[in-house]
Amino acid sequence: MKDKYIITLDSGTTSCRSLVVDHGGNIVASSQTEFTQYFPNSGWVEHDPLEIWNTQLSTMQSAKHKAKIKSTDIVGLGITNQRETVVLWDKETGLPVYNAIVWQDRRTSEYCETLTSQSGLAEKIADKTGLIINPYFSGTKIRWILKNVPEAQQKLKEHKLLAGTIDTWLMWKLTDGKVHATDVSNASRTLLYNIHTLDWDQEILDLLEIPREILPEVKASSEHYGYVSPHYWSNKAVGKVPITGVAGDQQSALFGQLCTEVGMVKNTYGTGCFTLVNTGTTAVKSKNKLLTTIAWKLGKEKVVYALEGSVFVAGAALQWLRDSIRILYNAAESDFFASLVKDDQRVYVVPSFTGLGAPYWDSYSRGAIFGLERGTKREHLIKATLDSIAYQSNDLIKAMEKDLEKPIILLKVDGGASNSNYLMQFQSSISNLKVERPSNIETTALGASYLAGLAVGYWKDVEELKKINSSNKVFEPQLSQAEIDKLIKGWNTAVKKTLNWTKDIE
Repeated sequence: MKDKYIITLDSGTTSCRSLVVDHGGNIVASSQTEFTQYFPNSGWVEHDPLEIWNTQLSTMQSAKHKAKIKSTDIVGLGITNQRETVVLWDKETGLPVYNAIVWQDRRTSEYCETLTSQSGLAEKIADKTGLIINPYFSGTKIRWILKNVPEAQQKLKEHKLLAGTIDTWLMWKLTDGKVHATDVSNASRTLLYNIHTLDWDQEILDLLEIPREILPEVKASSEHYGYVSPHYWSNKAVGKVPITGVAGDQQSALFGQLCTEVGMVKNTYGTGCFTLVNTGTTAVKSKNKLLTTIAWKLGKEKVVYALEGSVFVAGAALQWLRDSIRILYNAAESDFFASLVKDDQRVYVVPSFTGLGAPYWDSYSRGAIFGLERGTKREHLIKATLDSIAYQSNDLIKAMEKDLEKPIILLKVDGGASNSNYLMQFQSSISNLKVERPSNIETTALGASYLAGLAVGYWKDVEELKKINSSNKVFEPQLSQAEIDKLIKGWNTAVKKTLNWTKDIE
């Protein structure tokens, strides 16, 4: 099978990509296209599901064309996706009844507060799902659409309504409506899935008034889902390409980094930042506001769990510098500007544009800049924005160490912002650990490729995958404990001043 390939669809928050991967884990070809972000109201974030579908489809076709291969050369297709984002659609027409509500969206904050105020409910839901009650997760988004969109209500009465996360939406479209499914990793992020019984939780469904009939079948992360309809490759396509690997982007990155042993940790520096540690077949309950989530399930093997911390705004903060206040031409310039800072100004950027994730879980926090002086220049702001990504990640790492009751020594990193040598060095120093960056930072897509390949025997097992995985650079700590303490104190002070901002000013 070494002359065959895996193709992976990486459906992110701001762009869709498709990659062709060979047996050596090399990316033979790739194609990427950004899609539109919609912000109809304060705290609301939406995507057009049809734009996501068309963008993903075009990149799939483009990557295949660039690789100069036929559909008969592809033995499996993997999907990895932005998690928690939901779509509801008409199963007869295939048309969405409303825009996709994105994971960053905060419109259900008040409803989540109402739920949290009910005695014992938050703990019960945490015990079942591993999650906290927060607008971040899919369940309350689905409920919002069902309650506020007349077309959704009508289609539900007619038994024509389907719901799903982005992986489910793409699979349904790719198979021309033959497959309505998701995997355990994506299901575990909905607030509706019991991560212990491995089923949709009827008690929670009743609470949120979400009918089970609209939800997808839940399968393993590495197994046969169905076939891509041949006409999506070309008019003359004859190859039946199976969909054999599906995982939410962060779990996919954990697998792509081959963090397959208990205690291994990775951090993905994408639109947000997501730190996960493999806890094996044990679902560890966090005492420090981290999430317990399903990492993956390989075929009929037992489910593997992880602890996770989420930063809502990481690489998105660099996009903000580029697109909104326009002091960067592109994110790659950030290291250069950070290097221009030679003084000791302590400028802090808290990029809580859509609230703060773990370990704060404050939907009402908003972004702020602290420590401005007359001599502050754009390089200070750019450096402080890079620093903020590391500070937020460090908050997760320290919470994780408390739950694990031992220090984290090595952090595996990936994602676009991990290309920044400045950021990786600062992360190593501020967190006082080694940071290891792989030769190929596209580990999110590689994870889905590995899952897809294992299901069809393209790779024999994880041990074979370890032989093709290699590191590119290791960063070592360079700050004294006194310097770390000083910097962290400033960060903690800045964050504290942003908490409950929108609530306090009403």
